[in-house]
Amino acid sequence: MRNIFFIAALLFTAPAYSQETKVSAVRTGERIDITVGNTFFTSYRFHSDEKYPFFFPVNGPVSGSGLTSMRNAEWPHHSSLFFGCDLVNGGNYWQEGLERGRIVSLGARIVETGGGRAVIEDECIWKRPDAEAPIIDRRKITISSPSKNLFQLDFDIEMEMLMDVTILKTNHSLFSVRVEPDLSVKQGGTMINAEGGQGEKETFGKASPWMDCYGTRKTGVEGIAILQHPSNRWFPSPWFTRDYGFLSPTPMFWPQDGKATTLKKGEKVKLRYRVLAHGGDTRQAGIDRLYEVYTNEQ
Repeated sequence: MRNIFFIAALLFTAPAYSQETKVSAVRTGERIDITVGNTFFTSYRFHSDEKYPFFFPVNGPVSGSGLTSMRNAEWPHHSSLFFGCDLVNGGNYWQEGLERGRIVSLGARIVETGGGRAVIEDECIWKRPDAEAPIIDRRKITISSPSKNLFQLDFDIEMEMLMDVTILKTNHSLFSVRVEPDLSVKQGGTMINAEGGQGEKETFGKASPWMDCYGTRKTGVEGIAILQHPSNRWFPSPWFTRDYGFLSPTPMFWPQDGKATTLKKGEKVKLRYRVLAHGGDTRQAGIDRLYEVYTNEQ
């Protein structure tokens, strides 16, 4: 009986793509702007002169201001909310320098807009001069707003190996977010994982299904969380965290043999992440409950 009530609770709290909260996507040149209701939320940027596609800004549902930071002087290769990797078959698909490697959009497109969600699809080739492309990835991003204090981005990414791929041990790998300074631990914010560990000291290198980072702003408490889906390869990945405001589930920094991650030609790796831009702290936003809902979604 308890299991029946638990399942019913999950179904009741699961995000519904309600027609009441209109989510719109509009393409302008090499970016797609997302609006929730009358509020601008984020832009997917896939410019031909960029290192890789990324989302910036990612605005909070309470303040309407940015939750993510873009290329500060200290770490210019942190581009808000992004996906990339270094040390891939001799290429660098993470740090600045286009000649070292780029993840190039082959044409992002809007496949759904104007209802309770917007959906973007993109196909991206990983390439660099005088070398064959090692990877192509296909990504689907679904944007919704389950409640007035919650904006949601769902990432479904499939990486296909176009040749045998070796990724050497690197902290520069895969899905990442750089938060605004006022959300960082260094400036009084809180970074916390699913087990209750806080700050870099208690979260660095720890495997956890999700992490949240929040802080107090003039308009109230606001934050951003990353959730890893349990179907992911390497789940739950350990986290590379920094008190200055960086967090990333990063399996390539802890490879099984201690040296490298190897993938065969034709192999496909599917990864799913959910990003929650939320009002309130971790408990008030119900991140643990929202994660339980996510784990039960197909």
